Parts: sequence; structure tokens; C-alpha cells
Amino acid sequence: RGYLDNITAIGPRTVGSPENEVLTVNYLLEQIRGIERESTDAHKISVDIQRPTGSFSIDFLGGFTSYYANITNVVVKLEPRSGAKHAVLSNCHFDSVPNTPGASDDAVSCAVMLEILNTLSKSSESLQHAVIFLFNGAEENILQASHGFITQHEWAKSIRAFINLEAAGVGGKELVFQTGPENPWLVQAYVVAAKHPFASVVAQEIFQSGIIPADTDFRIYRDFGNVPGIDLAFIENGYIYHTEYDTSDRILTDSIQRAGDNILAVLKYLATSEKLAKSFEYRHGNVVFFDILGLFVLAYPARVGTIMNYITAAIAFFYLSRKVLQPKPRAVHNLKKLFTAFSLTLTSWVCTLVAVLMVAVFVSIIGRALSWYTHFYVSVSLYGTAAAAKLILVHMLAKKFFYKNVNEQYLGDVFFDASLTIWSIALAVLTQMGLCSAFICTLWVAFPLLTKLMIHKEFSQKGATMKFIVMYMLGMFVPYLYMLYLSWTVFEMFTPVMGRSGSEIPPDMVLAGFIVIFTMILSSYFINFIYLVKSTKTTLVTLTTVFVVTLILVCSGIFFPYSSDAANPKPKRVFLQHTSRRFHDIDGNVVKSDSGIWINGFDYNGISHITPHVPEINDTIRTPCEEQAPFCGLPWILPVHFMFRLRRHFYHALEDMNSYRRMTCHSVGKQMVILPLLLIMWTHISVPAGPSHMSLYVRPRVGSALSRWSLGDGMPVASLGGDYFVFYSRGLHAVPWRFWVELTAPEKHSDGIVSLAIAAHYFFGEDQKSPQLYALLERFPNWTFSSGWSCTYDLFVF
Repeated sequence: RGYLDNITAIGPRTVGSPENEVLTVNYLLEQIRGIERESTDAHKISVDIQRPTGSFSIDFLGGFTSYYANITNVVVKLEPRSGAKHAVLSNCHFDSVPNTPGASDDAVSCAVMLEILNTLSKSSESLQHAVIFLFNGAEENILQASHGFITQHEWAKSIRAFINLEAAGVGGKELVFQTGPENPWLVQAYVVAAKHPFASVVAQEIFQSGIIPADTDFRIYRDFGNVPGIDLAFIENGYIYHTEYDTSDRILTDSIQRAGDNILAVLKYLATSEKLAKSFEYRHGNVVFFDILGLFVLAYPARVGTIMNYITAAIAFFYLSRKVLQPKPRAVHNLKKLFTAFSLTLTSWVCTLVAVLMVAVFVSIIGRALSWYTHFYVSVSLYGTAAAAKLILVHMLAKKFFYKNVNEQYLGDVFFDASLTIWSIALAVLTQMGLCSAFICTLWVAFPLLTKLMIHKEFSQKGATMKFIVMYMLGMFVPYLYMLYLSWTVFEMFTPVMGRSGSEIPPDMVLAGFIVIFTMILSSYFINFIYLVKSTKTTLVTLTTVFVVTLILVCSGIFFPYSSDAANPKPKRVFLQHTSRRFHDIDGNVVKSDSGIWINGFDYNGISHITPHVPEINDTIRTPCEEQAPFCGLPWILPVHFMFRLRRHFYHALEDMNSYRRMTCHSVGKQMVILPLLLIMWTHISVPAGPSHMSLYVRPRVGSALSRWSLGDGMPVASLGGDYFVFYSRGLHAVPWRFWVELTAPEKHSDGIVSLAIAAHYFFGEDQKSPQLYALLERFPNWTFSSGWSCTYDLFVF
């Protein structure tokens, strides 16, 4: 904890700031040298400060190109005294996003790595392979430092596997949510070595689907280094992730100890493993892995899982076919009854989903979105009860009108078989799609089928007797317990994400959808009870009453979404940029200039809850789009424009910031080649050294196309919307940024062939916040996390 407290005491560690490039680096070096002095003779410790420059393209956040100059990595190699040919990498990052202390993301991981280095170095037992500790100084700049290390550092060639330590929350358990690719032996290493396992292939497939707007250095090592690894992240209390509340005192010592025990054990295991030296020989496909209540991990190759899944599905289909086709004279009748129950079950699910989503849409339209953000029970009381009530209602009506005179025991039996059929089909389909998460369907086929076979006699008895219910519940215990455990993990991760997922996605619809899905899963084998019991009116009335009361309370606004509670804050995120803009024509003349504070709420509610506190921020100052300029003429730090509705942005006009430095973009060379129908133009651009963070936007004019440039791999990557985005950052003492672009255009181009804009962002220092910005921030309520900085935007035409 001492390491953690000392790192966070430095303050926000933004790339390019003295806090990140000097103070934190010096602190790390001081601790590493102290560890080196106390190490045993069995080990050799080498330290290197790397300051790489480079660029790469990435398809994250709609696609963009990243350029970095003179950023900082602190690299430590612990190896046997005689040296080592192969190494395992442990990665953390010590930089933080602006205006936050970054305790969990990712100072605590660096503190854990320092302690692991200390522990290993004092051991008298020599390791077989080297352990490289990378304290990278530019992860929040979208994975730049890891790219600089894995593509440029000489030690990178020896790395055969890695462990990446990250955070999506503040403390709690660290979840293994990515592994590989295609290296089951790495998962097995975690299974054998980790003392407190917490891992899920479901989390891996959710994360890699892209529905969570985040990424980690895992991608860089996998895609640019072709190295397999394990990705871990703290997931608890994501409400204060990337905010001023991410302080060291909020991370429990137990969490730090737990993470240290796990990572030390896994690193030690890998550093003594024979497989590490030949890791590329052990690529044998994907692996299915999941922990059982944190006690142990089950892991097996995906190909084995595929066989198990198909066998389970085949047994279920065999059971169903035998049952439906017996006796033969009634086979068609039985098949028809099963198909009817199957269709009714699916219909009830569709009706439930539509009905609950309609409620979510209504809540969003009336401005009550995220009412559950601070009070999660509200979402269960609102959407969970609505889902359960709708399911019961559909089947109650079917029982009353469609199955009016049908035997109850028969109906209970056939609806059980209908649920088994649905799960068996889902199992076969998901397995065919190659999803490792199909193991969940295996649980929901195997255990219910075994339960049915064990108590088939009780199924034929009249009514749902207590003996039948107890035996049924015991048989269903495993899949239900695991699903509840999994649902906790999913909601623990996803609920806070809804507060930072932008204004395009209605969070109530997302959460309502998740709740409906889990309700359908958990109720699938209890639908038959609706037909077995005499009446469900009491249950239906109770659920409906809870739903109606909760809906009325939500509509009244009694559940305020955000909280400033000192012990457990759930703040609203707002970003404010004091922006000075200038638009130039093709001759370099300024045709328009303005200055104002651009205000952007980071969730679906925009800033509607803030308006009463700052009344001048209202509909009259909604942000207009400058259609002729790339990215609407706004200084985006990252290309996340597709996540935010412009009508929810506000531009509060102010006097110009004449005291702020302006970026100038100079065209220092042009070469043209005239072809019969086409003009190819190379333009060399030089950008003077400005602040540590800049954004470059490129929009070819109509008829023109950007064909090549000197950035990334040479092939321009367009962002969503068609404009090109380049993210630039630098450490200390960077030289002017020079690059070239190649465009093709028609011969007639009197109005220019390309618009190019540069935004400069001042994230720290005396230029970070203007007096006007300070004054506005002070008026924001205490339940907001307001991150503010100053920036300039200059548009040029060539």
C-alpha cells in the first residue's frame, strides 16, 4: 500500500506532464534501485528508460491513427545471474487520465508489480526464465507506450507470454477477462497457480465483441507483438473509475493482497515453465474457462467443449424424440403439442421483451433515464417485475383459454420438454458458431434432463407436491446458482458503464434487455409450474403492484440518478472544454473565429439535471455543426463523436482567449504529378511543438481522396463518418511534428482539395483552465465529476 499511496500522492499523471514524465519516473527508479540493492546473488536486475516515437492505426472507437513522440517507459528485467533467452512480461501503466489520481487505473497494479519484483529479487531460488516488468507511461493515450515497447525495445524479442494488469473499476476482485489467443496452456497456468481465481470466458467474449467502449494493452501485445497473454482487471465499483474519486483509500488492502498473491504465483509459475520457451508450439485453439464461485477454475480446450456440447445436445434430442414418438399412433399429436408449447414459450419471451422495452423507452422519453444508477434495486423492481409478470400473464391466459380442459400434469410435462428443446437448439447453434460461452447452455440442458429422468414419476403425480418441488429445486441447483453468480458479474461490470457510454445508447433499454434475458433464462424451467399450480393470480397481482408503484415513483423523479455520498459516490460525468476556434480559407485568411465552453454530458441524460443549477446552459446554446469542417468543427480529443448526439451538446459563447497559444500548421512542400484525368499531390506538413495532446482531422474535398500518408502503416484509416482522425501525444522535449499526406483529386480544384484541422488540448499546467472555466466549474453541483481543460481548434484548406 505504501507504493500505491506514494504514486497517487503525485497527483494526476497525464502524459507529457512533469508529474508523469519526471516525478513518477523518478519515484519508480528510486524504488527499483532500492530493490536492486537488496536482491540476492541468484538474480540480475537490469533497468532501462525507453522514450519511443512511432505511430499505428487501430480500429478502436470507430478507427483512427495514433502518433506518439518521446513518451516514457520504465522497463525492468529480472533474470538468472547467467542470463535468460526467454521472458514473461508483466505490464501496468502509471499514467492516468486528466484530473484523476488513477489509484485503481492503474497505480495499484504498478504498486503490486513493485512488490512482486521485490519478493522475487529476494528469493534465493533462481528462475528459469526472465521476468520483464514494464511500467508504461502512456496507456491512457490509447495504448501508445505498449506499442512503443513491443515494436521497438530490444528486450521485446525475448517475450513469450505476458500478464496485463488493468482496471475497469476500483478494487474488488481482479477478473481474468481475456486470454490467448489460442494458448490453452496459459489458462492452465492460471488455473494451477492462482490462489484466488476469478475468470470467465463469457467476459472475454463480451469484451471482444466490442459492446464495451474500452480496450487494453492486451490488444497491442496480441496484434503487434504476436504474443499470447492474460488480461486481468479490477471490476468492482466502476462508478468512480476515471474520476477524482479513484483514490488509494478506496482500494481495500485485501484487494491488493489478493491481486498480489495471484499475479506473483502465476508469474513465478510461467518463469519456471518449460512451455514458456516453446509457447508458439502450444497454440491449440481456444479454451473454455470459468471459475466456480471463486473457489477454483474449470478449464478445457474448446474442441473438447464442442464434443461435449454436441453429445449433450444429441442425448437431449434423442430423449425428446423417444418421448414424442411414443406411442407411435400418438406421435403426430405429441409432436404437435410439443411444437405448440415451444411456440408459446418463444411467444411469451418476445412479448415480454417488447413490453419491457416499451417501458424503458417511455422512461427514457420522459427524462427519467438512469433512475436506477444509484439504486440498482429500482431496475429490478421496475423491469424485473414487469418481465416476470408479463411471462406469467401470457401463460396464464394460454392455460385459461387455449388449454382449458387439458390435464395439468401433461401440460407441466410438455412445457418442461419445450424449455429443454429451446436450450438444446441454443446449445447446438452457439456451439456451431464457435462460442465458448455455449457451456452455459450445456448446464441448462444436462442438469434439467438429469433432474427429469430422476423424478419422472413425480411429474405424473397430481399437483406440484412439496416432495416434487424440493427434488426439482435440488436438481436445478447447479445451473441456477451459476447463472445467479454470472448475472452478478455482468451487472457489476455493465451498470456503471451505462454512466459513461455516451448519449446515443438509451441505458434503460440496455439494462432492461439484460434483465429480461436473465429473467427468461431463470424462468425457463419454471414456466411449467404455471400450468401445474392451481392459480398464479396472487403472484401476478403482487408483481404488477410492485411494478406500477415503482413506475409511478420513477416518473415522479424520486430516484435521483447520481450521488455525492462521500463513502460511495456515483457521480455524473461532464466534460467542459474552453475552446478557441479559427477557420481559414485557402489563402490563409481567417473567415470565422469564436470562443466558448463546449459542454458535453457523458451519459444519455446529457446535462438536463445540471441546467437548474446553471440556467444559462439551455436550448438556446445547443452546439451547431460546422458542416464544412471535419468532425463538425469541434475539438474532439478522440473520435467518439458517434457516441454522442450533437443536440445534447452545448456551446456557451465567451470572449476570445487571446492569451492562449494558437497552433499554426505550415505547408512546407508540395509535389504534383499530372495524369490525364487525375492529379496526385504530396503535401508535407509541419506542426510546431504544442501541448502534449493534439488531434489532427483530415477531410478530402469532394472528388478528392486520401490515398497514402507517412503515419501508421501508410494506409489511411477513416473514422466513422468518413473523416480521418489522428491522435497525437508527446512526452517532454519533443521536436515539431512532421508528416506527409498524398491525395488524388480532379485537375480543377480552385477551392482546395483537402481540409485539415488541428486541435490542441491543454490538460495540465497554467494553461489548463481559464478563469471563465474555473468560474463555471464552481457552479456545478457536487454530484458531478466535471473534467475541464482548454483547447484550440484551427481549420486550414490546402
